[in-house]
Amino acid sequence: MSAPVLAYENLGLVQGSGWLFRGLDLFIGERDRLALIGRNGAGKTTLLKLIAGTIDCDEGRRTIVPGTNVVLLEQEPAMAGHATLLDFTLGGENAPEQHEVEAIAHQIGIDLSREAATASGGERRRAAIARALAMKPDVLLLDEPTNHLDLAAIDWLENWLGRYSGAFIAISHDRTFLTRLTRQTLWLDRGNIRRNEIGFGGFDAWTEKVYAEEERAAEKLDAKLKLELHWLARGVTARRKRNQGRLEALHKMRAQRAAMIGPQGAAKLAIESDDVRTKSVITAEGVTKRFGERAVIRDFSFKVQRGDRIGIVGSNGAGKTTLLKLLTGELAPDEGKVTLAKTLDGVIIDQQRSLMAPEKRVRDVLAEGGDWIEVRGVKKHIQGYLKEFLFEPGLSDAKVGTLSGGERSRLLLAREFARRSNLLVLDEPTNDLDLETLDLLQEVIADYDGTVLIVSHDRDFLDRTVTVTLGLDGSGKVDVVAGGYADWEAKRVARAEPKKAGKAPAANVEQPRPQQRTKLSYKDQRDFDLLPGRIEDIEAAIARDEAALADPDLYVKNPALFEQLTRTIDAARVERNAAEERWLELAEMVEALG
Repeated sequence: MSAPVLAYENLGLVQGSGWLFRGLDLFIGERDRLALIGRNGAGKTTLLKLIAGTIDCDEGRRTIVPGTNVVLLEQEPAMAGHATLLDFTLGGENAPEQHEVEAIAHQIGIDLSREAATASGGERRRAAIARALAMKPDVLLLDEPTNHLDLAAIDWLENWLGRYSGAFIAISHDRTFLTRLTRQTLWLDRGNIRRNEIGFGGFDAWTEKVYAEEERAAEKLDAKLKLELHWLARGVTARRKRNQGRLEALHKMRAQRAAMIGPQGAAKLAIESDDVRTKSVITAEGVTKRFGERAVIRDFSFKVQRGDRIGIVGSNGAGKTTLLKLLTGELAPDEGKVTLAKTLDGVIIDQQRSLMAPEKRVRDVLAEGGDWIEVRGVKKHIQGYLKEFLFEPGLSDAKVGTLSGGERSRLLLAREFARRSNLLVLDEPTNDLDLETLDLLQEVIADYDGTVLIVSHDRDFLDRTVTVTLGLDGSGKVDVVAGGYADWEAKRVARAEPKKAGKAPAANVEQPRPQQRTKLSYKDQRDFDLLPGRIEDIEAAIARDEAALADPDLYVKNPALFEQLTRTIDAARVERNAAEERWLELAEMVEALG
């Protein structure tokens, strides 16, 4: 634990007619990497503003080491009145040096000469990041920093924060981002704040322990909290314990799709004749789409089967939206053809949330002002349906404009999932959603009867949800991989390794013959049997080292040991993640082999 540079004692804030929170004590160490976790509406963004000093508390005392520079990266940076993105980055108090801003902007890939009024969400986010980092913060407060960023920008930000020598607090729905970077966790829950000297990777186990202790103390958990305990799978052990049926179903679907996809993820059409269970709903044959001289999609062939969950990934500009529009028939190809089943009836949930009028009530949006809503042919009372999407039943008469961004997104999901459909199109569905809502969304998608197309930069969400990933690298080629984001990334790494070694891949490397394989090899079987125990050993070692780091005097008394433990934990997490991925890969092989 590093020395405190900022602290609050007995913090309290009134919001509306009551206290949002009261009696909170918190501190930030000079090298802390904190995840701030809490449901939408718990006050996470407000707490960041209090820490930054941009709003005042109603009770409590704020103490800060003189000269400490605290910088807040807001979810929606205010750009009104700025002609260009550069003007925005150089405006306001404590404006950074222009050369510092431009250096970071070049690295993160943003043209600051763009007009602020017409800049996209991703461009605005990059400009805000360039400004915040160029201000050389000692404490950096990040409110959903990965929103609107593509995978390349997220990777750059993760690397920058990995080298950063100050402290940061991050609010994010991006589990992968939080797991990779955070070392401590603040949990804002029911008006209280808890701190634990573990990163987000240990959050699920911690919350389970807290809830179990509450139950043992005979404290009554309300129904909403029970609803919040959805499938929060982390490691292999947790996956085996939670909702094994859903996980096994996902693995089975991936194995079935893997059998239809050719070597190296080549987008080959399945040659089996369609039957009721595997009927194709979208067929792309030799599809090419150009914009000017550039082929954004080139010679793409693929069959989307009924029930597929398709993830589309790639950097901004790689062609994700183009591919989505081609598959849904919104855009016509220049070459080849796309055939949609005549019975296809789609629901498109876009990232603009454009259908939510702020003056309408929640019941107007869901039930046209009534008390009952038809959910895919079944009538449900609006209050009961609101509970299913983690809303308070009494919220039915609230105006949409009074809801938080996450609550509006959740309301839109509730409305669209109620409609009869057999194709669901989700464009960046995870923006503005809290972690509990993401778990709910994963469950709803898993139980959805139709086909799902998802464009997302949320790596963990894709790993938990999709059966097939369509990966674009900007060259026009589309990789087709059975599995989620991690499977696509592993494929890319494996493809790059022979090039790094300066060797040509053997001619038969990419020619698997799964139909001739009837059992696991000796090495695969051994790994499958032994890895669960190894993973448990690694997790125990991580827990032991994190317990040692929890000593508040360790950094002062023995900074070398502090650094050693930190490095050891990082290495153990990498080893654990690799072991989990290897075990899951083998589990899929076992499923495929029957």
